[in-house]
Amino acid sequence: MTLTAYQAARSRAETPRAAEYRLMSQITGEMMEAERTGLKGAALMPALHRNREMWSAFSTDCGASGNGLPDALRAQIISLSLWVHRFTSDVVAGREPIGELIALNRTIMEGLHGERLAAA
Repeated sequence: MTLTAYQAARSRAETPRAAEYRLMSQITGEMMEAERTGLKGAALMPALHRNREMWSAFSTDCGASGNGLPDALRAQIISLSLWVHRFTSDVVAGREPIGELIALNRTIMEGLHGERLAAA
């Protein structure tokens, strides 16, 4: 089976929450590796940029009409996205550690994982 066929099969079988969890896991792993290897400043940008993009996509989705999430949860996700954007700038500038971003993602992943288990 080719990689393209595998990816197509996975996308048909994967729930949106599972896809979010998988993406967040990949990006969080990249940030954890960057932290483990001691990267600082601009060297962190590839992982941080992907994290910002992901949170921006979450925010955009939550701001769209027709989103099925409760209004309060949507507002919280948008607020977290804004925090991630600001805090990432502080990480790049060396004023804050990347660990806070990792901790946030891991907390969200725990919630997504719990929802996946409850739905099964």
